[in-house]
Amino acid sequence: MSPRQDRTLKAAGEVPISTSIELPWTTVEHYLGRGLGASYRLSAADKPLVSYEIVDGGRDIALHVELGRHGPPRSPLPAVRIDQVAHAGRRMARLTTPQPELLRDFHDLLLAIADRIVSGGLNLSEAFDETVHGWSTLLGRPRGLSLERRLGLHGELAVLVRMSRAVGWRAALDMWVGPRGEEHDFALGAADLEIKTTASELRKHTIHGLGQLSPTHGRTLWFASLRLTRGGTGGRTLKDSVTAARDAAAAENVALGRRLDRLLESAGWDPDQPDDERWTPRDNPLLLRADDMPRITATNLPGKTLGRIDHVAYDIDVTGLPPAEEPPIVDLSGLSLP
Repeated sequence: MSPRQDRTLKAAGEVPISTSIELPWTTVEHYLGRGLGASYRLSAADKPLVSYEIVDGGRDIALHVELGRHGPPRSPLPAVRIDQVAHAGRRMARLTTPQPELLRDFHDLLLAIADRIVSGGLNLSEAFDETVHGWSTLLGRPRGLSLERRLGLHGELAVLVRMSRAVGWRAALDMWVGPRGEEHDFALGAADLEIKTTASELRKHTIHGLGQLSPTHGRTLWFASLRLTRGGTGGRTLKDSVTAARDAAAAENVALGRRLDRLLESAGWDPDQPDDERWTPRDNPLLLRADDMPRITATNLPGKTLGRIDHVAYDIDVTGLPPAEEPPIVDLSGLSLP
């Protein structure tokens, strides 16, 4: 066995394993889903320490790189933080991200940097700069659906399946109007329902446009805040949810399965895109009336600004708001992913 193949994974004790520098996301997700810490040495025993860390009770990941004479480089990226820390009696640079929703992509970035150090013989500054430069075009072009949209589709499918059990698939698909370009996600008779899903510990959501939290035509607008957390091997990928929903619709009627396929395509779903992130609900959805929420609508703006503002996007935090007492026609408590 070569020195490079002799790696050590430590979690709840020491479990030696032999592998290459590649660390599959499914392995990392296993520990994240169970809240376990782990340390994975990437460098050979006789080389400066480079290790992949699962930290903060299995909620975060980091890359530790032993420093020589120089300090750590400065990161120009707001999504990448580089600090100097003491670890295992050594002076180390620690690479983390302040955006936990980006852990999957950050994992790939850390491995690319580590590979340039361990295999390419670069120092951390060189490896970081080279990786960022090589990824610069990719960082500006998200592959397939963005994370926000993938999480959103997870949440909408969970609600769609719950509705199908209450009213049947034909009626449920009639209600799912978001993929058809409507302002809100679901039309429930005399009310509308807007779904927002986040991977944050807080119920923070991005609102797009003045109309997303505005009732239409005198209809009551409801808002459901869903929180997902990484589920490890017990979680569901978006493909899992799509497959389960489609199979359930087709079981009622083959034509309904095809209709769901068309709606999924309109929502941006592409079965050929990479999909290895597993999620599970963190808790029950929070259901609110839009009238009781912090929001920006056309009625909030001075009259002279109407027609002169083309686009509005803002973040809201509904953490801790009391749930509405009278929910819409479908109970979302105990909601699970399909």
